Amino acid sequence: MDRTAWDARYAAAEHVWGLEPNRFVVEVAGDLPAGRALDLACGEGRNALWLARRGWQVTAVDFSAVALAKAAEQAAALGLAPDALQLVEADLLEWRPPTGVFDLVLVAYLHLPEPQLRLVLGRAGDALAPGGLCCIVGHDRTNLTHGVGGPHDPAVLPTPEVLATLLADDGLEVRRAELRTRQVDTPDGLRRAIDHLVVAFRPVP
Repeated sequence: MDRTAWDARYAAAEHVWGLEPNRFVVEVAGDLPAGRALDLACGEGRNALWLARRGWQVTAVDFSAVALAKAAEQAAALGLAPDALQLVEADLLEWRPPTGVFDLVLVAYLHLPEPQLRLVLGRAGDALAPGGLCCIVGHDRTNLTHGVGGPHDPAVLPTPEVLATLLADDGLEVRRAELRTRQVDTPDGLRRAIDHLVVAFRPVP
């Protein structure tokens, strides 16, 4: 989907993904001390807003102006301080984050062909400060045959092993690379979705 299609999707619903943060993001970041965070492909900002409410200074990037407008409205409704959340409208294939400054980089449900994903993840890794964490969550390739939801193109559905290799190639140390499941309410009842969760950190020199 391109920028126009995503704008239309976000305009068609009040909150496409809801207001609550992703459960796996909470699992990884819930006990971390607040610092500087980068949320790539932030959508309507549910994870970025959650981090900002916990004292993080968050830079949230997406190419959908509609989604970012919703994130800004929610930030205002929550009374967040002006420096708590910086919203950046940009295409991740063109935008480059500052190097070595973020304590947490989050990439949640960004599905791209491997060459483009390698580019984005390489920049994500470069953005980490020493000791900083990169957390990737997304629909796994096994979801095509054993789960529900997400893209139907295997070319944009990596496995934990592929993601771990991409991050390791960029000098990160992988702590977790695993499959996780969650229940999804569908017209046919509860179904299982299969996600990947990969966590890596930038070694301290």
